[in-house]
Order: sequence, then C-alpha cells, then structure tokens
Amino acid sequence: MLKHWPPLNALRGFEAAARLGSFHKAAEELHLTQSAISQQIRSLETFLEQPLFFRTGRSVSLTDAGHDLLSTTQALLQDLSVGIRRLEQYRKPNQLVVNTTPAFARHWLLPRLGEFHRLHPQVDLWLFTSFEVPDMATQTIDLSLRDDLEPQAECSFQPLLADRLYPACHPDLLDQPASARTTLHGEREMDWSRWQVLGGEDVGQRGNGLNFSDPGLLLDAACEGHGIALVSQLLAARARDKGLLQPLSPRTVAGATWVCLTHQDSEKSSLTRAFSQWLREALVPPAAE
Repeated sequence: MLKHWPPLNALRGFEAAARLGSFHKAAEELHLTQSAISQQIRSLETFLEQPLFFRTGRSVSLTDAGHDLLSTTQALLQDLSVGIRRLEQYRKPNQLVVNTTPAFARHWLLPRLGEFHRLHPQVDLWLFTSFEVPDMATQTIDLSLRDDLEPQAECSFQPLLADRLYPACHPDLLDQPASARTTLHGEREMDWSRWQVLGGEDVGQRGNGLNFSDPGLLLDAACEGHGIALVSQLLAARARDKGLLQPLSPRTVAGATWVCLTHQDSEKSSLTRAFSQWLREALVPPAAE
C-alpha cells in the first residue's frame, strides 16, 4: 500500500488528456483551463518521477508509462464512480433490507417476489443473501429469515415453520435399481445420518457419492437427476409441483426450524410489518403426500 497518493484531480486530468489526446480538450471536458490541466499533469509526472506524455508542439502522445497508467487510472475511476453511485441505495426512504440463505432465496423467495412487489409496490426490497448468519447488531439488516438462527440482542426472535425432510430424486431415476443411484449428501439436517437416526427406512442411500455444502445446490442436483437426496419439504415444494422430484418414501423426519429475526429499530416500520405479514401468510407448510 502506498504511503502517499497522487491527488485525485491530477489523475482525472491525466485520464481525460490521455483519452482525448489533447490538454485543451481535457480542459474543456473538465471545465478547467488548459494551464490547470498542464499543471496537474506536471505534478503527477513529478510525483511519479517520469514523463507520461511526449510533447511535440501542441500535440501530445503517451509514453509507455503513460499507457500503463491510463489503463490503471480508468479502471480506478470507473470503480470509484460505480461505488459512489451504489451508495445512493442507502438513502432510499422505503428500503427494506432482508437477509436469508441463498437456498431459501432461490428456491422459495425468488418465485414469489413478483407477488410481494405487486401487493406492496412501495417497498424497495434489498435482498441480501449469505451463507453465514449475520450479526444484526453491526450489519444494516432489518429482518433475517433463516433456518440456522439463534436469538440475538436487540432483535425479536420468531419461529415461523418447523420444516420436514424426505428422500427424493428425479422421476427418471425411479426405473433404476436403488443400488445404482448416486447418493447426494448435504450438511447439517440434509445429511443422511439424520434420516437414519430419526427412523427413516433404507431407500438405497450410501455413504459415498456427491457432497454439497449448499442445500440449494443439493436440491438443484437432485432436480437434475444426479442422484437421491434428503430434501427440505419447504424448499423442494416448487420443484415437486413441477414434476422434477419424486419422494422415495411416504415418511418425513424433522428438519430445521425457519426463524425470523427482526431488529428492534425496524420492528415498528410499516415496511417491515408488510413483509412480515406477507411472509407469515405465504410460508404455509406444503402438504406431505
């Protein structure tokens, strides 16, 4: 990391002059005098201890160092511009920041976002997904909905749904012998040991196979016909309705509990209440068949 940086204005002046091939045009674009542009570039060359332009009369062209610095400067200024524009989202008056897992966002929430937006167009929803549980005290999050939450300070803790798990696969695999099907393994509740410990029968699961840390990818793999998986009744409901999954047993076993954490500063907000009410009504356990 550099201890000292050249002035940002000098970099802007250099980028404009290099891109336009003219100190005069750069001055016009930046609403400065040509003398000011020349001074900025001289100061930058002094800082770098090498010339950036060849000067021949009124024409200028980049040195090799100038070409190198131009690509770096353009990337830097573009990233800075995008970053500053992105900050506008934090000033939106009706913004609601909701955290959840990638699996829940993709398999349950995303298909229903259109319905929520139709009912509550005033809510500017920011969906923040993460594999890790957020720290509600230090992160700007109004509400978190996950299956791995514990109570946190300054937050209300509301269990919403006790999930169930069952073994399933793509219908195309049903014609294969059970011993020929690949076993898809997940973490936590999606591990087959849970099925066995809680009394699930043998459906051909084996100790080896394909392993997934993301339950969303595990479900995707099952829907693609890559093997049998222990899936969430909640997350798999849409895939099952679309004919992408077929249960291998009528039994289900207890899964995780989906919980909503709401920060106390957001609890009384009409935006948070609108989302929470819609969520409770939409989060109905699918019927087990």
